[in-house]
Formats: sequence, C-alpha cells, structure tokens
Amino acid sequence: MTSSGSGHSDGRTERWREHRAARRAEFVDAAFRALDRHGPGVGMADIAREAGVAKPRLYRHFADKAELHEAVSRRTFALVRDRLAPALTEPAPLRARVLMSVRAYVGVLAEHPNVFRFVCAARAGEQASAERTAAAGPIAAMLGEYLRAFGVESRGAAPWAHGLVGAVEAAGTWWLDHPGLPEEELVDYLTTLVGGAIEAALRSEGVELGPDELVDLHRKETHGSQA
Repeated sequence: MTSSGSGHSDGRTERWREHRAARRAEFVDAAFRALDRHGPGVGMADIAREAGVAKPRLYRHFADKAELHEAVSRRTFALVRDRLAPALTEPAPLRARVLMSVRAYVGVLAEHPNVFRFVCAARAGEQASAERTAAAGPIAAMLGEYLRAFGVESRGAAPWAHGLVGAVEAAGTWWLDHPGLPEEELVDYLTTLVGGAIEAALRSEGVELGPDELVDLHRKETHGSQA
C-alpha cells in the first residue's frame, strides 16, 4: 500500500513539475513578445497582459523581474545555440562555417533586438560570465577538432574561443545602437574578423588551411601528416 501510494504521489509531483515548466515557458514566450513590442523597459504588468493573465499569476512562477530576466536570458542563449548548431557541425570550409555562424547570430539579434538589449542591460557579471563560457564551449570544441585533425594539441582553444565570443557580442551590442549599418555588411565585417582570427590561431600552431579546404574533423589520421 505504501509503495503504491508513493508511486501515485511521485506521478502527481512529476505532472505538476511539467505543468509549471510549461507555464513558465509560456510566460517567457509572452516576455519575448512584450519586449519585441514595447522595448527593453517592459514591466511585469506588460508581460502579464501579453500572456493574458493577471500580474499575481505571473508572480506565482517568477519571484521577481530578475528571475524572469534569467529565464529570458537562458531562452535567448538556447535560441542562438540552436541556430549556430548546423554551422558548427556540418562539413564546410572554415570560412564558410564562420560565415554561417555569424549570420545565424546576427539573424537572431536582428529578429529580437529588444530582447538582447533587455538581457545585456540587466545581466549580472557572474551570469554574463557563465553565459559567455557556455557560448564559447562549442567554438572551443571546433577549434580543438581542427587542431587535432592535424595532429596538434593546444591549450589555446579555450582562450581563443572566449575572446572571439566577447568580440562578436561587443560588436553586436554596438550594432544595436547603430542600426544604419546593414545586417549583411555587419556579417561580412565579423566574418573577416572571426575567420582571420581563427586562421591566425591555427597558423600559430602550424596548421595552414586553404580557403576552400574541407577538413574531415572525424578522420584525424587524414591530416596528421600535414601538421
């Protein structure tokens, strides 16, 4: 009897968790819409109105605006990460992968400029550092794969990746305040910056890549003799 009762209780608890997670996700969706419509100074009342609920209902799921900000930040990073995934994993020459990555990031920035302003304005230093670390992870992994594909091991991948993420983030923030620069022009400038930096980093470790060279990152022995 005790075991059966415990099972029912666990099931109800799990369903309640799922319900709360779904409701929080709906409120984050509403926050995105409110930010897109009203700007980064949006209030909790605006978000509740966008969600079609009274403000006290919103506070049942988020203790304050800071907690909602954290949830919006996580959603923003997840959106960027999902857009970047194909560029960081699909086979392509290095410059093409950089172009796809930059275009994906700037595309999200252009779609939700007020969300990025909101995230950047209220983000705490520790949280910003954690997000930048998470964003740099896939880039560091890609750099490491390129190096290992040529038989090179280097501890430089992590600091290089963090530097690149910081540079792109700073340029994107600047662009939000200077919207006169066309989106594709920004993409071209950042592709030159990031692509050149990655090529220089690889070259410092003895790895020279041709502009159209397709490196098979899963067959390290193919390139080991070229290092």
